[in-house]
Amino acid sequence: MLLFIKLLLAHIIGDFVLQPTKWVLEKEKRKIKSLHLYFHIAIHTILLLCLLKFDIEKYAFAFVFLLISHFSIDVAKLYFQKKHNKRIWFFTDQILHIFTLVIATLYYQDKFALSLIFNDKTILFLTALFLITHVTPLLIKIIISQWTPEKKKEKDASLAKAGKYIGILERLFIFTFIVTNNWQAIGFLLAAKSVFRFGDLTASKDRKLTEYILIGTLLSFGLAILIGILYSHLITLL
Repeated sequence: MLLFIKLLLAHIIGDFVLQPTKWVLEKEKRKIKSLHLYFHIAIHTILLLCLLKFDIEKYAFAFVFLLISHFSIDVAKLYFQKKHNKRIWFFTDQILHIFTLVIATLYYQDKFALSLIFNDKTILFLTALFLITHVTPLLIKIIISQWTPEKKKEKDASLAKAGKYIGILERLFIFTFIVTNNWQAIGFLLAAKSVFRFGDLTASKDRKLTEYILIGTLLSFGLAILIGILYSHLITLL
């Protein structure tokens, strides 16, 4: 279990934290000829080396298998992904990556007694943190992209990327409330957001936009609660 969490953390940092959007766009354009594809694999290599404490001899299979499989999956996605199936290929890509992590973990199922850079609880906390701040926003964006309202021509007075950071902050609050067993505070947070957010939406009389925001909010709260519950359960097992 611990080895899997460590490999998952390396994957999350490499795929979501240290991969700028411009890298993704450049890879989609140039595909296997893109230098950023190889930079991306190099970052995963460094992360695996660090998290597995540079024990190349002991983890030779994991290094070779995970890097080759990651490169192959990414290349397949670049060539088979089209505009109409991007959402499907995103989830397919991530499921395949996680499947390779499971295979690598099972290979070392009797070799968990290793010296780690981070202790068990820190690894689990960082994994939950990156899921909340980097993975969840992307998941929500992909899921609700099919309902994205048409942009109005007039200039939007809202702050740049305000919605993104509001979502991250609210999920961090929810995660904290769950970990500290203050479930009632989540209700107050939802009520506060409803007062400020949905009051403006009601005044604008834009039903589609209201429903779009509501779906995004419920997804954000739901995923944050799920991550918080899983973290609270797993932390008791360490």
